[in-house]
Amino acid sequence: MPEEQVILVNEKDEPIGLMNKLEAHEKAVLHRAFSVFILNDKNEIMLQQRARQKYHSPLLWTNTCCSHQRNGESNIEAGSRRLFEEMGFKTELKELFHFIYKAPFDNGLTEHELDHVMIGYFNGKPETNQEEVESWKWMCIEDVKNDMLINPKFYTVWFKIIFDEFYHYLEDHKL
Repeated sequence: MPEEQVILVNEKDEPIGLMNKLEAHEKAVLHRAFSVFILNDKNEIMLQQRARQKYHSPLLWTNTCCSHQRNGESNIEAGSRRLFEEMGFKTELKELFHFIYKAPFDNGLTEHELDHVMIGYFNGKPETNQEEVESWKWMCIEDVKNDMLINPKFYTVWFKIIFDEFYHYLEDHKL
């Protein structure tokens, strides 16, 4: 099976090429990505714990799902596809904002992404893909913020960055 490719972009989110995902993370090249936050009617975020066999950040907690758009795929199509692949459900997604971040890992890889942040709502129980997800839980937004300060090692590097942006977006906008 060929390695998944990511869409290389400039700072205006204009596509400038494709690259194998691992190579893009080795070279810290800016590429398009997305992060999905699913909330329930209690305003809790569905968090996932990454599967233990993941090649980086295993067993760390992160947002509901995140990944990379495929060539020709819209942000919403990509978010919906990956949400179903990882968490086993579908719901309407809305893009909130995008921003650029860079986050190096201990293993020499770097996330350098123009990240499209999306939100959706769901009140059920996910049917998680055990290849991707070890566990999941609902957590109050304020509790996530506080727990990240107390236990930062339990969360993915990118989630700490993305959550901060998401939290400030919620402060400034009424959803």
